[in-house]
Amino acid sequence: MKSLVDTGALFPALVVGRLLLALTNASDVLKHNHQLSTPLTSYLNLQEGIYLFKNGIDPYSGGVFRQSPLFLALFTTVLPTSRIACSLIWTISDAIGAWALVQLWRARQRVAQTSRDGLIAAAYLLNPYLFLPTLALSTSTFENTLALLSLLFAARGHASPSLLAAAILLQLSLSSVVLLAPLVLLLASSPVSQLASPRAFSGNVKIIIPLLVEFLVYTSVLTLVSALVSGGWAWIPQTWGAILTLPDLTPNVGLWWYFFTEMFDHFRPFFLMVFSIHLLIYIAPVCIKFQYDYLYAAFILLGVLGTFKSYPTMADPGLFLSMIALFPEIYPYLRYPIVTTLLHLHAALLMPLFHHLWLNQGTGNANFFYASTLVFACANGAALTDCVWAGLRIAIGPPQEGFSVVQE
Repeated sequence: MKSLVDTGALFPALVVGRLLLALTNASDVLKHNHQLSTPLTSYLNLQEGIYLFKNGIDPYSGGVFRQSPLFLALFTTVLPTSRIACSLIWTISDAIGAWALVQLWRARQRVAQTSRDGLIAAAYLLNPYLFLPTLALSTSTFENTLALLSLLFAARGHASPSLLAAAILLQLSLSSVVLLAPLVLLLASSPVSQLASPRAFSGNVKIIIPLLVEFLVYTSVLTLVSALVSGGWAWIPQTWGAILTLPDLTPNVGLWWYFFTEMFDHFRPFFLMVFSIHLLIYIAPVCIKFQYDYLYAAFILLGVLGTFKSYPTMADPGLFLSMIALFPEIYPYLRYPIVTTLLHLHAALLMPLFHHLWLNQGTGNANFFYASTLVFACANGAALTDCVWAGLRIAIGPPQEGFSVVQE
């Protein structure tokens, strides 16, 4: 008898289960949690921005609403704003993300269906780092879905939908610009796994410039639409600018907020520049090193984003961890998977505990919570470096007795 995974019944069962969970009152509690949403992704801030916009007040004038004007356009014209409707919309977005992950797996394997499809979907829909932000109605859910859709269309060779999804993603999060290079190069090459047999880039270099031009056109049009919706350009410093200048130091699971809370004002511009450029320096080395597998390069850069972006939620590293399911060939070459798993378990227990002690009980302080986020960053960094190692080590093959691998 075929299992649920083989028959494909697991995916709809998981979606229905997630929907039933979303219709509970969980979002009323979780939407206040700083681990699941940030000032740039908070549902409460989105509600306030929509209310101000409907009443003819500039939502960007108060320094609270920092989300894209595209959300204002959608939620004031097309999408309903009731809690039940929003729970349904967020769950559908997660279901689309899981579907895109499964289709990405199929495109990478060049098959129509596999026995692992249900497991791939489960790796996304059952990941607590992903479904808890969805229950909290964090807009990071939409960012993850758009990232997966852009990669899926690129893996299938559909340039325009891929670049359009990437341009929309850029409107929601400026940090996602780091995905542009591997995305364009993936469109010019192939998603088929070449980790075990690497070779130099052999794609169509001539289409790279036209693809970049098309992306710029989409971005320009969406930026103009955002300006028309918001009635000016004030949204740029409040959305994209906030990612670079960090005006709101509300605690989150990232590494920026506490560092800049303690920072002297005259050092702040310098370190903001350093932290922002730090994200960009990974693009070229990762794309060059994994030039034979740009889907894997995009996967690694998503891990960099989830670890080092300025306003992360648990959904950001959650996407990276779920995408590990796309690369089963690297599993034998991971060095410390148990240690990494235990670090994540340790951080997942510490963060809500110290968050509660600090902000609810008043028996702790900011150092408690920041210490737990450092453990979380170490867990994300361990997973990232382990995947980089495995992606490089697989080309050498299993270790042979009497031989050792060294880096020159």
